[in-house]
Amino acid sequence: METIRGTEPQLRARSVANVLAAVALIVAMLYFGRVFFITLVTGVLLGFILEPLVLLLMRIRLPRGLASFFACSLALSALYLVGLGVYTQALTLWEELPAYSQRINDLVEAGTGQIERLEKSASDLLVPRRLREQAPPVQPAPVKSAPRQRRSVEPPIPLPPPTVQEVRIRQERSPLVAWVYDNAGAVSEIVLLSSFVPFLVYFMLSWRDHFRRTWLNLFDGEKREMAQLAWSGIADAARAYVVGNFLLGIVLSVGSALFFYAVKLPYWQLMGPLSGFLSLVPYIGLPLAMLPPFFAALPVHQDVAPYVLIGTTVALFHLLALNLLYPKLVGGRVHLNPLSVTVALMFWYLLWGGAGLVLAIPITAGLKAVLDHIPSLQGYGRLLGD
Repeated sequence: METIRGTEPQLRARSVANVLAAVALIVAMLYFGRVFFITLVTGVLLGFILEPLVLLLMRIRLPRGLASFFACSLALSALYLVGLGVYTQALTLWEELPAYSQRINDLVEAGTGQIERLEKSASDLLVPRRLREQAPPVQPAPVKSAPRQRRSVEPPIPLPPPTVQEVRIRQERSPLVAWVYDNAGAVSEIVLLSSFVPFLVYFMLSWRDHFRRTWLNLFDGEKREMAQLAWSGIADAARAYVVGNFLLGIVLSVGSALFFYAVKLPYWQLMGPLSGFLSLVPYIGLPLAMLPPFFAALPVHQDVAPYVLIGTTVALFHLLALNLLYPKLVGGRVHLNPLSVTVALMFWYLLWGGAGLVLAIPITAGLKAVLDHIPSLQGYGRLLGD
């Protein structure tokens, strides 16, 4: 008995060490394979978005494979049209960037001058005038030159002159092209894996019943029921968050674009969707939503009043969307407390960068759905919940 009692702390410590090692291994896999996992999670979320459309097409007696093909085709067509519109607006905006740059330089110079005047006023208030007049001018201290020492300097190794093709590329390429040229390996990897997303979404939609049935066959008895509940919980939580936020972004984009058109804001077709979807970013959505219209208004508005009107309206849209539309569209199926959301955003941002900020909440909501349906792990699910 003493031997058994003496080994209990060792077994517990070994179990904790195994758990920590497994967590470290998973985190390392998520970090070094981030491009693969981002592509996979993006495909899964797009599958959840298109699943209601597939079910709608299946109601008119289309088989799942054909319905999945039509859903993916419609999604790609919509993405192409949106990308074409964004490209057209961005190309026109690129041609007018000198006017925006000049306006930004004027604002920076005006702000610098205002700061200098404030510093001078503060100095006049803090230092009496008579002390400034009596103070002798500060003479710079003479700099003594060190005695020259003779030493041998090896001539630098001359670099090979650039070729004519390299000189032409450096002169002609824009900053964006230069960044792509310098990061060709990473860009090609992202483009290659992104090309798998349509196929991944299609096979997930068309083979959904097969995957679900095969997944449940891995378990027996009560475990199969828990696996089924976990599968449904993940689907409901991810669909509620992704589809709900997508519809909310569409509503905000349309409302913002109509308002920007009414106030004669340049590039309202591009600034409306940018402001609407940036408003959905957790915690910092409101200031991010104000940046696109403020930037577009720089060359045409010199007074403060238009910016106050735009900022107030964007803030009103943001508050109405989060307080009235968010509970109805997203619903109460994503039960995450603010602390777990904040920690999840920091964790996934450190692992995956900007993509982690977008995918953090649906991933955490899906993890909570799994924990809620496993009796031994329900405590951790309540820890994440609200």
